[in-house]
Amino acid sequence: MKPGIHPAYGPVVFRDTASGTAFLTRSTMTSGKTVDWEDGNTYPVVDVEISSASHPFYTGTARVVDTAGRVEKFQRRYGSR
Repeated sequence: MKPGIHPAYGPVVFRDTASGTAFLTRSTMTSGKTVDWEDGNTYPVVDVEISSASHPFYTGTARVVDTAGRVEKFQRRYGSR
């Protein structure tokens, strides 16, 4: 890699505002806000609206949409052409 052209890559805390959970990971994102983490160190924190802790697909609360009714409606409308 060329030196001086890549953003800084370091530890960042991502905090889910919907569920209140936080994840410590590495990223190139930065923030002016900081948080004291469980290990006693201070890390920049980035607030996100949705993550795997609150997304319906990952939490198992996703709803199944009735696709059969949509297909039948489409066939009635355009199937005889």
